[in-house]
Amino acid sequence: MIKRVTGLLALFFLCSGCAKEDELIPFVPVNFVAPLNDPRLNRLSSAGGAVNISNYGVAGIIIYRRADNAYVAYDRCSTVNPQQKNAVVIDDPSLTATDPVSGAKYLLYDGSPVKAPAKRALKQYNVIIAGQTLQVSN
Repeated sequence: MIKRVTGLLALFFLCSGCAKEDELIPFVPVNFVAPLNDPRLNRLSSAGGAVNISNYGVAGIIIYRRADNAYVAYDRCSTVNPQQKNAVVIDDPSLTATDPVSGAKYLLYDGSPVKAPAKRALKQYNVIIAGQTLQVSN
């Protein structure tokens, strides 16, 4: 009886490790802080503006200013084959971002996928505006 239970537990743990963990965007610490008048953020001065910030997140980050003047931030790493770390590119006009490798498209308003083969939203980060300073973190 004990051997049977032990065998079933071992099988359970082996199978639970078979999930496709490589399909998730890896966790990396993000803490980007800049004043809103920073030249890198010029395109955020009006609603619908978006900017790429390199050297943060897995493949860089995108910061987007929505029509309601809220700011959102996403990792640029595509959720299609994220182990390849393909960076999405902001489209013109900046309503969507596209994975140039797979052709997947994401809506910048909320990061949701709008064109296959994307099935999952872009990884979102927290955005805080304190006075005239913007902070993106996780």
